[in-house]
Amino acid sequence: MSIEIKNLTYIYGNNTAFYKKALDNINISINDGEFIGIIGHTGSGKSTLIQHLNGLIKPTEGTILLNGEDINSDKKKLKEIRQKVGLVLQYPEYQLFEDTVFKDVSFGPKNMGLSDEEVDKVVREALSLVGISEDTYYKSPFDLSGGQKRRIAIAGVIAMKPQVLILDEPTAGLDPHGRDEILNQIKIMHNKTKNTTILVSHSMEDISKLVDKIIVMHDSKVMYFGTPSEVFKHVDELEKIGLAAPQISYLIKKLEKRGIILKNDIYTVEEATKEIYKYLKTNGD
Repeated sequence: MSIEIKNLTYIYGNNTAFYKKALDNINISINDGEFIGIIGHTGSGKSTLIQHLNGLIKPTEGTILLNGEDINSDKKKLKEIRQKVGLVLQYPEYQLFEDTVFKDVSFGPKNMGLSDEEVDKVVREALSLVGISEDTYYKSPFDLSGGQKRRIAIAGVIAMKPQVLILDEPTAGLDPHGRDEILNQIKIMHNKTKNTTILVSHSMEDISKLVDKIIVMHDSKVMYFGTPSEVFKHVDELEKIGLAAPQISYLIKKLEKRGIILKNDIYTVEEATKEIYKYLKTNGD
């Protein structure tokens, strides 16, 4: 599903003493099936932006188009929009409430009016996509690890078959193992479903490993929007606003200064390892 954001502005407390422009004339086009990362500091407008994409917030000015249709043109269609655009907010595991994993993930599909057979099918598919095995289905979600709870909460949204999946800081509060676990599953899900996926993060390291394009938010505006290699060309400007390219890219620059020229679009340890090995094999040094 494609998303087009046109001249989007949002003001908190308009015409009051608490006036704050949270989004300032945002224009973005996202193609069907793209994996998009959104990064920026607290207060940059990231969460406000994504809450517009399924109608949780209505723009002060501007429009949001899903496959060319204005999502705010008809209030009666908002329920349908929210089924198409699945939004996983921060700490979604706090919304778990059923006594088994399977029941919890079933809640959304049942409320969509699916038959028991259809519910069973979509729940199993969703739990499989997030890497939860069958021996966990009938356990209490509250007895599981933080990473497992997070994946189950994400499965609850996926089970409703959204065409767009938006995840707001899905690794917040997790240890390094839990963070890697969640990010790996998100990438696997995107590769399998080919749905449009939007990941909000504060970590350039995480974003660079996963996405097709990056939106950099700063001071309520889009500062940059492009592929990782396009965005990381602006490393000096990013550092000025407290963001930075992935650490591995600084290593690549240091190697270049020593005459070791590698690809300039390396952002992960795995890619760097392969390229350095290839260089050493070619140069015999």
